[in-house]
Amino acid sequence: MKIRPIAPAKLVDELADLIADGPPTDRSRVALDGPPAADPDRLADALVDPLRVRGRAALRIRTVDFLRPASLRYEFGRTNPDAYYSGWLDEAGLRREVLDPAGPAGTGQVLPSLWNAETDRASRAAYVPLPAGAVLLVSGPLLLGGLLPFDLTVHLEMSPAALARRTPATEAWTLPAFRRYADEVAPSTFADVVVRLDDPRHPAVVERDPTA
Repeated sequence: MKIRPIAPAKLVDELADLIADGPPTDRSRVALDGPPAADPDRLADALVDPLRVRGRAALRIRTVDFLRPASLRYEFGRTNPDAYYSGWLDEAGLRREVLDPAGPAGTGQVLPSLWNAETDRASRAAYVPLPAGAVLLVSGPLLLGGLLPFDLTVHLEMSPAALARRTPATEAWTLPAFRRYADEVAPSTFADVVVRLDDPRHPAVVERDPTA
């Protein structure tokens, strides 16, 4: 295994090249997985324009727009790490309304948001058509443990110390969920791209030994 430091702008360019490197008529479902402290939403946003330059339309999907209703998320309290780990994201809704329609046999009609967590009501968003060759960028935490159908997975990895340091005190209750994720799912062992992001100014790409 080799750790290759990379400038943030170069990381975006390399990811855009990788994502765009495929049949121009195929839609692609990309997961950008990482804790809020790693800001996967920001990376996903940064990829939109570079992908369009490469001839790929891109649609952003945030998992915060696919949370379950508050009555289900907070069934065991508002700061329960086990509920956060396995009960906050509406994986069935994300798959039904986004990932399956964007797949090779899907209709291409995608719902960009399902639930407004602030108002605790359905978002009432309209379906959006994904053209041939479009890229779906799905960003959020704890994305790779539920067997969701992605075509490319990017995991933003943080050491426990860095994660604790960069997580606000009000969100520290989520840290056990990320420890459990690292232990039980171990996304850094199978994600297509692993980026170490202890310091967002100095990312590093984890390059596995192809012979290992």
